[in-house]
Amino acid sequence: MIQLEHVWKTYPPNYRALRDINLEIDQGEFVYLVGASGAGKSTFLRLLFRAEEPSAGDIRVDGQSLAKLKSRGVAALRRKIGLVFQEFKLLANLTVVDNVALAAQVTGASQKESRSKAVNLLRELGLNDRHDAKPLALSGGEQQRVAIARALINDPILVLADEPTGNLDAEVADETMRLFAKIRAQGATIILATHDLGLVNRYGTRVISLRRGELADDLSRGESGSSAQ
Repeated sequence: MIQLEHVWKTYPPNYRALRDINLEIDQGEFVYLVGASGAGKSTFLRLLFRAEEPSAGDIRVDGQSLAKLKSRGVAALRRKIGLVFQEFKLLANLTVVDNVALAAQVTGASQKESRSKAVNLLRELGLNDRHDAKPLALSGGEQQRVAIARALINDPILVLADEPTGNLDAEVADETMRLFAKIRAQGATIILATHDLGLVNRYGTRVISLRRGELADDLSRGESGSSAQ
């Protein structure tokens, strides 16, 4: 599903965010990406949907080399990817249900189908009574859940999530993780960056650790190395 070969990312003037990363992630894996602030987690995720381009090396996602994709190919790939980042980017003039449904409508789904899927997802995330609210009327945790629903509505083949439970209480975080597990059971690959070791301990499968831009550990492969925590 994902291959990184000798991937480097350097920001001017000479900050190396990632250093010679080599790894493969199979379809259907649930991967935790851990490491201290500045370890390179967010850069890693942004490279996978080509919000950033590597300074060196090759990245393949779903059999496609990202470096070879034209703008139309990048757009097509992104429609297969669910993104959950710390900036929610919800549309302030739309209701909660319309924010979620719009993500399906732009891919060609009917309004009726889109709203039905949006309502179901919002129910699973505990937002059944917030359909008609506007984003600015929601708490940070509620906005996070709307962003998660929006990311999942198109049944993505790949979900990239950066601290998706950071604004959620423990009960809602558990509901969110169960929803991610359900999406994975349908064949999606999940890569979730987090600082929450409790989350990793409860739900962890494969755990990849970054330290100062380098691959420090890959627990599912049995590789020894120091933890990035």
